[in-house]
Amino acid sequence: MANLKEIRNRISSVSSTMQITSAMKMVSAAKLKKAQDAITAMRPYSDKLTELLQSLSATLDADSGSKFSEQRAVKKVLLVPITSNRGLAGAFNSNIIKEVSKLSKETYANQEVSYLVIGKKANDAFKKTNKVIANKSEVYDDLTFDNVAEIAEMLMEKFVEGEFDKIEIVYNKFKNAATQIVMTEQFLPIVPFESDSNVSLDYIFEPSKVEIVEQLIPKSLKTQLFKSIRDSFASEHGARMTAMHKATDNATELRDQLKLTYNKARQAAITNEILEIVGGAEALNN
Repeated sequence: MANLKEIRNRISSVSSTMQITSAMKMVSAAKLKKAQDAITAMRPYSDKLTELLQSLSATLDADSGSKFSEQRAVKKVLLVPITSNRGLAGAFNSNIIKEVSKLSKETYANQEVSYLVIGKKANDAFKKTNKVIANKSEVYDDLTFDNVAEIAEMLMEKFVEGEFDKIEIVYNKFKNAATQIVMTEQFLPIVPFESDSNVSLDYIFEPSKVEIVEQLIPKSLKTQLFKSIRDSFASEHGARMTAMHKATDNATELRDQLKLTYNKARQAAITNEILEIVGGAEALNN
């Protein structure tokens, strides 16, 4: 009977785990809806802002370039990995950490690489390298444009002052609840815009194009970072919902297997007891 008790304990443990994973799945599903609506609503604005900036920049002279567009010899690189503060989201965080490690060891093997991390999981992964210049994981406590804009301003300042020659963002782009795409986007310097001869620029600009671009670039960079974090935030809940769904299914399957094993063992124990009783009765009769 000790074996039966052990199986009962395992069934109880698996059932408790299944309840937890099921609850986490429902919580992530609720949060995913809000996060998905936010990034879906933001993308058209971000794309239109980029399109407008591209149209204006394509008409400017080379001498009118922004300080954020300065192309320098790349000696110092800053990578900005965006992960979550919590785990239990499948490969969501590990994919970002692997991609950033790959960039450090392969793409920028001959450059000095530093990190500005967003998310505790990224900080845990890279703090041992002693190359983390800042940890902005607290941004998730109040994910607003103003709070993200402060991080973007910090990045812009470090680039303009020459602390880094190139800054790249690595994050998960939200596609759907089951699919997240690892993206590596150049934040600074701004990628030169290619002129499109089909773009119509029959506008009257007030103030000048140069002034408009100078005002649009910081706003565009802040929006780009905010969109990346929003994408990652939605991807996190999608990944966690999917992971918890699979965990719940696995726990359900394991519980059913344990119940079957328990019933077989219990049936065998009852059969043995019956045989012992029958054998004892036969011995008395003889």
